[in-house]
Amino acid sequence: MKIANPLFRADMPDPDVIRVGDAFYMVSTTMYYMPAAPVLKSRDLQHWQIVSYVCKNIADNDIYHLKNGRHAYGKGQWATSLMQYKGRFYASFVCHDMGKTYLFSTDDIEKSDWDRTELEAVYHDMSFLCRGDKVYLVYGNGSIRIVEVKEDFSGVVEGSDRLLLDTPKEGIRLRCEGCRAYVKDGWIYLLFIEWPEDTPEKTGIRREVCYRMKDLSGAYERKILLQDDMWIPGCGIAQGVIFDDADGSWYAVMFQDSGAVGRVPFLMPVEWKDGWPVLGNEGKVPESVEVPFAEKETEEIIQSDSFDHKENILKNVWQWNHAPNHDAWSFTKRPGFLRLENRKPVQDLLEAENTLTQRTRAPYSAFTVRLDCDGMKDGDFAGLCVLVEKYGQIGVRRRNGKQEIVLKCRDGERAPYDVVCREGISGLKNWYSLKERTVPLETNTVWLKVVFRYDSWNSGEETAGFFYSFDGKRYLSLGEELPLFYSLSLFVGARIGIFSYNEENTVGGYADFCDFVYRDTP
Repeated sequence: MKIANPLFRADMPDPDVIRVGDAFYMVSTTMYYMPAAPVLKSRDLQHWQIVSYVCKNIADNDIYHLKNGRHAYGKGQWATSLMQYKGRFYASFVCHDMGKTYLFSTDDIEKSDWDRTELEAVYHDMSFLCRGDKVYLVYGNGSIRIVEVKEDFSGVVEGSDRLLLDTPKEGIRLRCEGCRAYVKDGWIYLLFIEWPEDTPEKTGIRREVCYRMKDLSGAYERKILLQDDMWIPGCGIAQGVIFDDADGSWYAVMFQDSGAVGRVPFLMPVEWKDGWPVLGNEGKVPESVEVPFAEKETEEIIQSDSFDHKENILKNVWQWNHAPNHDAWSFTKRPGFLRLENRKPVQDLLEAENTLTQRTRAPYSAFTVRLDCDGMKDGDFAGLCVLVEKYGQIGVRRRNGKQEIVLKCRDGERAPYDVVCREGISGLKNWYSLKERTVPLETNTVWLKVVFRYDSWNSGEETAGFFYSFDGKRYLSLGEELPLFYSLSLFVGARIGIFSYNEENTVGGYADFCDFVYRDTP
């Protein structure tokens, strides 16, 4: 079977992959979207299904419930490491907003919400390393450190944290991080991402490098494994994982920054030559990869949803923007509908609780939903949104007993890097203005539609368009298309969202949604 690259045309960064028998399991990063740390399963390396989440929420606090101006945008769950060890599954990730590292374990990798241990330290971009009967975390940025994990995984061994090696500084924009650690044939292999600075002759692109050593004394050899930007100049494909299949063939999955859709993984073969892994075709990412598996289709990572569910349980493709208020959403209060209730006043989409999201896919993603407005009260605003730094919303707003269709988008030039990184979300709120377009609404039912276009794959315009319909058949465009771009303020790809909140009152009404439909072709 031939698998075309990229492996996903959707946001799936920081992959780690393990094999269990003939099944492959992958974990990825979703930051502040909850539940956290999605686990995907495949039996052919092409079709992947989200089967579980490592944890349902990171913390029950103001940060993860979007209260009192707190949030986890750009932070949250980062770069999870995954392993199977002595019959049990383990995952670990760092949260810089919490100043903690989390260790999780379970007997069933396909069951969500694993057992948890909290470490009161930040082990940035760590990887499990199993060496003999000991387990370590290898972590850091530039200065790579190692710490031993207690035998019962209740914490780390006191006094075991030490410097393992220092990586180059000169001519390097981003020093080594994103570790993945392996032991093979008596060697320890540490894989990292690294980003050289630009030179007058060449643009520096991110690359994958490897350090190998016979023991943990500090003596090592170094080699560049992959330095290729394929079809997006300047965006190197790097940071990821190597793994084998049941017959001993090896593969790698590495990701590339791919514009507004997010960070997209690529699959490549791996050969071992002279004790080193050789990624791709002599260090270049192939357009396709032959794999020795029969095709085994699974559920998609983006799906339509009727919302006709007998229990208040979401499909695994859905995630909330931050932790939800479970008392304020339901499938069962009105069978066949998702009900979102408005429990606190907010003025900004990024401050609203219970925004339900899915990924988008390049080059085209279209989403429609039917909105029933019967339960809405003055101040309520509900509909579909494009979740990016410069966001957009189309929905229904009720004021003074009257309803209107509203397109609300952030407006203005893209915020500069220093505003994004120094002032964060609050600075962006002041940087952008809000532009509105409205259409009167005389009925209590309307269909809404958002179309994402990623035709250029980061080499030109990427946009989202907004539409409405009174019959679910003929859609009318509202306003201009919203330009899309990837930003470190959110640090994830553009998402579709279903939102409802009240702009005026502490307690508002509710919005009922049904027939959520996703299409990947016009």
